[in-house]
Amino acid sequence: MEKMDGKSKQNMKTIGALLIVVVLVISSVFAYYVFYYKTETKAEQPTSQIIDTRVSPLISQGLNVEILRIRNRGLMDKMLKIGGNDWKNPPSFYWKVIVDGKEDSSLGSVGLGSNGLYNMWDTMGLEGRCGFKTKDEQLTSDVTIIIYEREKTGFLGRKTTDVEKQKINVVYDYRTGHWSGDDDLKDSDGYGHVRGEMYDVWFNVYQECYSHDYIPYWMKVNVYHLDPTKDYSNYDPNNDGIPIPWDWKWGYDPFASDNHTQWDPDCDGLTNLQEYQEAKWFADPFQPDIYIETDGMQKSRFFDVQHIFFKEAQQMLIERFAQHRINVYIDDGWPDGPKNGGGEMVPFVKEILDPPGGQQLSYYLHNFADERKGIFHYLLMANQAGYTMPSKFNWYDTMLVGNSLKNDIKLKYAFTKRQMIVTVADGVMHELGHELGLMPEEFKGVDISPTTVRYPSMPKNEYNNYLKEYYSIMNYYYIYGGIVGGSQVRKARTLFDYSDGSNGPPYDQNDWEHLYLPTFKINYITYEQASDKSFEDVELVLKQVNITSKDWAYNVNLTQQYNKTNNNLKYFDTIGFDFKVFEYNGTDSNQSGNIRIYARPQVYPTYTMWSFIIQGKVDSSNNIKIYSQQDQINQVLKQISENEKNNNND
Repeated sequence: MEKMDGKSKQNMKTIGALLIVVVLVISSVFAYYVFYYKTETKAEQPTSQIIDTRVSPLISQGLNVEILRIRNRGLMDKMLKIGGNDWKNPPSFYWKVIVDGKEDSSLGSVGLGSNGLYNMWDTMGLEGRCGFKTKDEQLTSDVTIIIYEREKTGFLGRKTTDVEKQKINVVYDYRTGHWSGDDDLKDSDGYGHVRGEMYDVWFNVYQECYSHDYIPYWMKVNVYHLDPTKDYSNYDPNNDGIPIPWDWKWGYDPFASDNHTQWDPDCDGLTNLQEYQEAKWFADPFQPDIYIETDGMQKSRFFDVQHIFFKEAQQMLIERFAQHRINVYIDDGWPDGPKNGGGEMVPFVKEILDPPGGQQLSYYLHNFADERKGIFHYLLMANQAGYTMPSKFNWYDTMLVGNSLKNDIKLKYAFTKRQMIVTVADGVMHELGHELGLMPEEFKGVDISPTTVRYPSMPKNEYNNYLKEYYSIMNYYYIYGGIVGGSQVRKARTLFDYSDGSNGPPYDQNDWEHLYLPTFKINYITYEQASDKSFEDVELVLKQVNITSKDWAYNVNLTQQYNKTNNNLKYFDTIGFDFKVFEYNGTDSNQSGNIRIYARPQVYPTYTMWSFIIQGKVDSSNNIKIYSQQDQINQVLKQISENEKNNNND
């Protein structure tokens, strides 16, 4: 055997070292794949695991209750009371939270008055929180929220007594992170919101969470099969623009290929993605919401009136819609709102009454936040104005309402501050009615006026019947107290409502049953031009747009099946839906069996569109199956019960 020289030995050592490096690299890659890559992809492709019945093994168990907003509901009635001054005296109230017998309250909080009370009608922007240590591994907690008013008693009101005005009871489940009782997911007033007789209360309940993403350990491990030590606050496994915590809260499947950019399950005109974007401001995907951004106009001189959407007028609008299960949110200067958000004051302009040639577009472009277009209505309170007209395309999403001393007295008999505030509320509610579908093209009583001929060809007797019988803020006969005679003056001064239809057809209609919230963000059916002299001059744009897609076909049988199981669904309080079910008929095998469900509220003659409300699948028996988070939870609970039963038998 030939003896190796020193150089050969060195080469062999080099080769050996390289082989060791290669082996180490391969081993590292293999280890990374096994221990890291598989862990990271587990969330993207969840698989079944052994059930973990523990509730909180990573952190001591505790519960937090946030009181996000409290609104007294009594101001509107006080504002509509002629001669009264009660509207100037807001209530003094505080909240108390009780969790499993332990108490905390807002009393003593900094910035709420000398006695730690809320002395106001609405606490928007003044959130509070209290935390409670609870027993480890307990399954539920009883949570009670109580609103107390401090009322003056005794001689000259020198004493006070605290009176309970509202109580909310819920049971929080530490496994799922949801609660039930006086407030439930998908209830009639929204999740985390109770609309009581005297107070609106917004709140949130959540447990201590090791990863700070709010999703409970039990849900992560047993339902989602995620790593309970990781924070998934910004994790979006299905790339739908919405991270897991939002899907979890509202009961959606975070791993499915969803269409949150199109879904609108409550048909309020806001897609689920937009609801997610406004989550900080109480947006609920299953509760009709209206968002308004409002700006004001500077005074022309020291003695000029304020050209703003008064706080009291805002509360009037909020309350009137709350009575019909619709939440209205108004940004007049939210402290952490977006650039060009609400509360700006534009330079004074004497008169903005000519929309086609006016300054509306400039306000819309420079004072209305871009990211809010298609979500918010835009309201500018000006000196002299009164209309809603499109700023872009044919979308009626811009309102200009005037508030001047001259017109308030001359046209509306507003001699006091209270009456001035009411006239502002009247004007906004009227213009908002247009943006919610109450248009003269659908009903001749809308915008009818005793001083301007709106329908020249209509017989005078019929015209007068519309004027008097249609008792609505949409009727100019009632919106202006100064242009009506006799008892109508008093009725006009106290009217702040859409008609309930009590005078009956053909001259009256129930406005509330004809509201269509998405009107402000769809191309409207007619054009209104400066040359139009009456409502008989407007030109038709389109009649109706059907649902069309080359890959989805309307299925009559599935539609009938869905109607049988969902005929109890309501739009607002009493309005039913029409449904259509479309089945995928394209070539993508991954889409096989998928269906899309569309809904349209029965608000005819108001112009409406079909809304994509949910997607699902058709099983082998041709039955519609919709994902249910609760079904997933129930399956785990059933398995736990069966395991316990088997263990006991053993």
